[in-house]
Amino acid sequence: MHTFSYPYALYYPPGFSDQLQRKWPLILFLHGAGERGHDMEKVKAQGLPAYLQHKDIPFLVAYPQCPAGQYWSVEKLSNWLQEVLEKLDERVDEKRIYLTGISMGGYGTWRWAAAAPDKFAAIAPICGGGDPALAVQIKDVPIWAFHGEKDYIVPLSETAKMVEAVEKLGGHVTFTRYPDAAHDSWTETYHNPLLYDWFLTFSRSYNRN
Repeated sequence: MHTFSYPYALYYPPGFSDQLQRKWPLILFLHGAGERGHDMEKVKAQGLPAYLQHKDIPFLVAYPQCPAGQYWSVEKLSNWLQEVLEKLDERVDEKRIYLTGISMGGYGTWRWAAAAPDKFAAIAPICGGGDPALAVQIKDVPIWAFHGEKDYIVPLSETAKMVEAVEKLGGHVTFTRYPDAAHDSWTETYHNPLLYDWFLTFSRSYNRN
């Protein structure tokens, strides 16, 4: 691992080792503050990696771990993605790279997408906010955002202000608010097969036409 990157784990979909000529869509998942450290099992306990312990999806999934006391760095994430693509050795459909994250990872999703909007075919930030001034960078990126209305850790307004900023610029945003959810708005989100269907409707070539 490069010093300016992150340790990570990979999920391989059924058929990956048999269909050697196939290029697969890739989901990048960013965890929340509680999963920081040096134990990948913590990352696997929440969000999309937890879902993948029980269900298969037709995507490659890569998820890094942020060190304790740090926040997601766009520079390190970009280096990390390059490592992932090199390791997967042309098995990734680079027009179908999707980004999602929870809480601190939701903030990271908004921030990384704004810094590199041409990397991602679509993004799904969950219970995390961003800087509305950066909305202009992602107005052409398909976004499905999620938040619990009873979230007392990250207020729903954090997502709402980003959604509003993108919509004012004519961007394409779907905003799902869970009326009974507190901070954990990710379990219901990642258990919803419509999310994965939604991702697959977008590729970067399609978006930019």
